[in-house]
Amino acid sequence: MNSAMPQRNLTMLTDFYEITMANGYFKNDFKDTIAYFDMFFRKVPDDGGFVIMAGVEQLVDYLANLKFTDDDIEYLRSKGFGEEFLQYLADFEFTCDVWAIPEGTPVFPGEPIVKVKGPVIQAQFIETMLLLCINHQSLIATKANRIVRAAGEKTVMEFGSRRAQGADGAIYGARAAYIGGCVGTACTISDEMFGVPALGTMAHSWIQLFDSELDAFMAYAKEYPDACTLLVDTYNTLKSGIPNAIKTFNEVLKPLGKRPKGVRIDSGDIAYLSRKARKMLDEAGYPDCAIVASNSLDEYIIRDMLLQGAKVDSFGVGERLITSSSSPMLGGVYKLVAVEKTDGEIVPKIKLSENVQKITTPGNKRAYRLFDKETGKAIADLITLASEKIDESQPYELFDPDYTWKRKTVTNFTVRELLEPLFSKGKCVFKKKDVKEIREYCKSQVETLWDEVTRFENPHNYYVDLSQPLWDLKHELLSKNGK
Repeated sequence: MNSAMPQRNLTMLTDFYEITMANGYFKNDFKDTIAYFDMFFRKVPDDGGFVIMAGVEQLVDYLANLKFTDDDIEYLRSKGFGEEFLQYLADFEFTCDVWAIPEGTPVFPGEPIVKVKGPVIQAQFIETMLLLCINHQSLIATKANRIVRAAGEKTVMEFGSRRAQGADGAIYGARAAYIGGCVGTACTISDEMFGVPALGTMAHSWIQLFDSELDAFMAYAKEYPDACTLLVDTYNTLKSGIPNAIKTFNEVLKPLGKRPKGVRIDSGDIAYLSRKARKMLDEAGYPDCAIVASNSLDEYIIRDMLLQGAKVDSFGVGERLITSSSSPMLGGVYKLVAVEKTDGEIVPKIKLSENVQKITTPGNKRAYRLFDKETGKAIADLITLASEKIDESQPYELFDPDYTWKRKTVTNFTVRELLEPLFSKGKCVFKKKDVKEIREYCKSQVETLWDEVTRFENPHNYYVDLSQPLWDLKHELLSKNGK
């Protein structure tokens, strides 16, 4: 499987100000200055409790192939950049250290989900694609996970390619949806590239092309006897679609010793139609024939349908998943948090704002997740200075970084460091995982969250705490710079 779009150099997929700043850094002798940047987000889409991390593999592919071509250099020359800077870009070699939280991990507002250390020109330049890769796929994986959780034991298929925002939106959106829990996709190239199972049957045009619905069903069943799912709502689901499907199963599949895979309903009152269809199929001897529902579904419609007794076994979800139409953006940002002097001293940096949510957390940091040993549930995430280590054998006091009187001492816990290395001095150390493995990991990690965190309405605010030394550093800088 090829996990990257072929023959595309995306080095120049960047905001133009990244290049103007790079030139400014170069002219002001900052090109070798080591900077630390964090990516984080401030708000969960759909007012949910968490985000599913995704897009790391595509970020790695981008960083591993950074190169300014002759055409790129010529274009930048036409924009007025000087020859010394252009020669620097022509000789460009990526040398940063990069860490990220693994794909499939639930992540929360305010914590660093990607961390970059390296020469400031390089670390700054990669901002656009870094945010693009992580923001997009994490958004779609999160939406998919919400829909899959709403479906419960029923399966969900991603059907949104034709409504995605462009080819990459369809391709990488299908990958992200699979990580989030979908069982497959209608997007064939995502199967070819990543191994996301490609699924699908027929369109209404197949039915309309034949002289009759029955002829269309029988032709399809003869061609695909081992994977026969029939679209039954072209004319009338209960009066013709289901009866013709049953007739096809009896006259084509049964003599071959085959069983039907399913029927699909794409319009109408699906809760009502599925109950009636289930009864008809059962009475005809096909209780194992699945009922698939599609038609502008999302987590709320699916949840309501199931509460209304819909007899649906699988859902095909299109535009509301692939575009996350109810909340179509993850607002991840990328901020400078420290600068390293030539003597090795790390100088923390902070951004202040009248909007307190936009105040950054300074310094070179680590991110930990604490788990209760008895329940296996996540207790909280803890952001610390890079020099800090958490001793599992000792009690640890957590406190709310905003409401500091809210404190809790935890014992009998385990700790996992969240950020894992992707690049070391520009060399890729990332080990790619099969997307099926990432999907299973995602499922297991969501199960470590309490139900209060995963509910759709007013989810509990999962705690992302700062260590005392990091909190002290932040407030020292707030006091110093806020005067």
